[in-house]
Amino acid sequence: MIDKIDVEKCTGCGTCIESCSMDVIRFDENQEKAMITYPEDCMTCYSCERDCPEEAIYVGPERVDWVILPW
Repeated sequence: MIDKIDVEKCTGCGTCIESCSMDVIRFDENQEKAMITYPEDCMTCYSCERDCPEEAIYVGPERVDWVILPW
């Protein structure tokens, strides 16, 4: 799941926002940087991490899937 966006490295180019099909990343108008808005929706596809030209995004290898037991 998406773990962090390094704001020191992020230039606010928006590439990660365009890469994310799940709308997990949005643009923070105040900081003019990318920010994680819905981490629980991350599908761990690594598109944002792979496409970031500044290598400012880290996606962890685990995806948290909640299991609802029937009892």
